[in-house]
Amino acid sequence: MKREIEYQLARNIRRLGGLDIAGGGQIVVQDGYAFVGHMKPPMGTSIIDVRNPAEPKVVAHVDPPDEWSHTHKVRVEGDIMVTNVEMDRRHFLRKGEKIAGLRAKGLNDADIADELGVKMSDIPVLEEALDRGYHSGGFRVWDISEKTAPKLLSYVKTHGFGVHRFDMDENYAYISTEMEGYVGNILVIYDLADPTNPTEVSRWHMPGQHVAAGETPTGNGYSHRLHHAMRVGDELWAAVWHAGFRVLDASDIAKPRQIGSYVFPQAIPEPTHTVMPLEQTINGRRYAVAIDEEHDHKPGRLHGFIWIMDVTDIENMEPVAAWDLSERASPWVGEPGVRFGAHQYRENLDNTLVYATWFAGGLRVLDLADPYMPMEVAHFMSERPGGGAPQSNDVDVDEDGLVYLLDRNNGLDILEMTL
Repeated sequence: MKREIEYQLARNIRRLGGLDIAGGGQIVVQDGYAFVGHMKPPMGTSIIDVRNPAEPKVVAHVDPPDEWSHTHKVRVEGDIMVTNVEMDRRHFLRKGEKIAGLRAKGLNDADIADELGVKMSDIPVLEEALDRGYHSGGFRVWDISEKTAPKLLSYVKTHGFGVHRFDMDENYAYISTEMEGYVGNILVIYDLADPTNPTEVSRWHMPGQHVAAGETPTGNGYSHRLHHAMRVGDELWAAVWHAGFRVLDASDIAKPRQIGSYVFPQAIPEPTHTVMPLEQTINGRRYAVAIDEEHDHKPGRLHGFIWIMDVTDIENMEPVAAWDLSERASPWVGEPGVRFGAHQYRENLDNTLVYATWFAGGLRVLDLADPYMPMEVAHFMSERPGGGAPQSNDVDVDEDGLVYLLDRNNGLDILEMTL
């Protein structure tokens, strides 16, 4: 006899308001405004007045530069906004690069489609994209002193796919991008002193990425690449996908150098998405939080989850705890096209609370007061229109403690903790 499970969609969190907007890849909140990078063209970047959380209002929107690009990441510092420009459907479209080689082996279109894991009708789409090429990748810098009328200051072209997630501060942009001569994304740091003309000051890559210089790739395809690097004091904490993470000394911004490295065991199937340390020490020791990104899940394998790392000794970092969420926590696990595991946390660890998005698991709030025993203290799962699964993708928290939860497919929720 099948037992019905009653799912608790929210605990210690209440919803104050929200918007039915196109899904997004990143949200940043500053001074009463939320900045959302949308996942898919023709949507680009929205600026939303959230000073009244019960009635948020879109006050401005900027489009992607063309129909082939998405601008799903955004960062803000003062009156400067930076948005990425990246090839939309990049992983799918790059499969077209293999078609010629497969044809040379004598495969017909049906066999090629099977080999690439696509439909036969996708073959001409892939070939068209290959012929068209992609030359728009990079990032754009905006003046947002007038929130209702963002002004484009500069457009920096990079290479290949273009720019993915990145960090910035009042001085520099820490860009994760493909560059000519490298395999996979690397770190390129740009000086923003003149936002109308950002200038490159340095690069960093892992050994094996710079193939134009004769290096031999260490990973499979794009498995060993920078996802993005977060600036923390004079350090950069770089998640490098299936290669784990690296810690860089950035005290000399012209010559970032590696000072720490951690590679997760091969048994861990999901890549490292984000890593950064807590701002404060606990009992005299320093800890960092790393989070995986869940992809297409294979039954029987581990989902993506969160790691708590003791990083007191940068040269000898080690995990001291891991946190996972049971599939039983979400009523949507197993539905077609629904991701469930970990993705991203709020990129500001100024206390022991970690606000983490878990795709169909919604928002999970963990307390790391005891780093060896992470405890969930609150959660929120927002049922999408029509009863669809949440695909919670990014989260930020404003200066008043309000939580902004962005869905990958549709919707923004503004929340308040009730602890």
